[in-house]
Amino acid sequence: MELVRSTGLRLKRPGGPTLSFPDLVIRSGERILLTGASGAGKTTLLSMLTGLLAPQEGAVLLDGQDFYTLGSGARDRLRGRRFGFVFQTLHLLPSLTLRQNIALAANMAGLPVDEARLDGLLATLGLAGKAARRPDALSQGEQQRAAIARAVLNRPAIIVADEPTSALDDANAGAVMQLLLDQAEETGAALLVATHDSRILSLGERHIHLLPAEENAA
Repeated sequence: MELVRSTGLRLKRPGGPTLSFPDLVIRSGERILLTGASGAGKTTLLSMLTGLLAPQEGAVLLDGQDFYTLGSGARDRLRGRRFGFVFQTLHLLPSLTLRQNIALAANMAGLPVDEARLDGLLATLGLAGKAARRPDALSQGEQQRAAIARAVLNRPAIIVADEPTSALDDANAGAVMQLLLDQAEETGAALLVATHDSRILSLGERHIHLLPAEENAA
């Protein structure tokens, strides 16, 4: 099933070159690695595909609908329901408990919190005993697992991860990728990972490589 289709995406960086991106189709259940050197535009492309950054040219279709014809509120709600995000910086709010941080995914999407689903994720990810703790009382690995739980709480159609392993040692990098793969398989979600981490390149079924900005603009 086709989830996202992008065509003719272009964006000019302030004071820099115009980035042109390959046309993409993302289907249910695919495992896609987006690679390229730092500055090639991986995060920019993820932002355009997920409705966070409007392209200057081109279109993004989500479920067959032009994402950027929607108003910002409708786009935010749809993003929260169809995408789950794991960022390089985890963005766990320090004033909230682990459970509250995970529940934010439902709150932001305008959905009721599925408490049974949340409890199941806590148990599956080894966090059940830590639900009432705040992020600063968790290890780096526990924080990463909490971020993954938040990303998949709403059973998104697409899990998007931006450099999820770049700051991790080998053992933790492997564990995080396996958790992402497991959670994607459980829900049938597509998994789109932007990375320059050579340790995880064997885990993608499709590789999309972005050229450096100067070659991209040529």
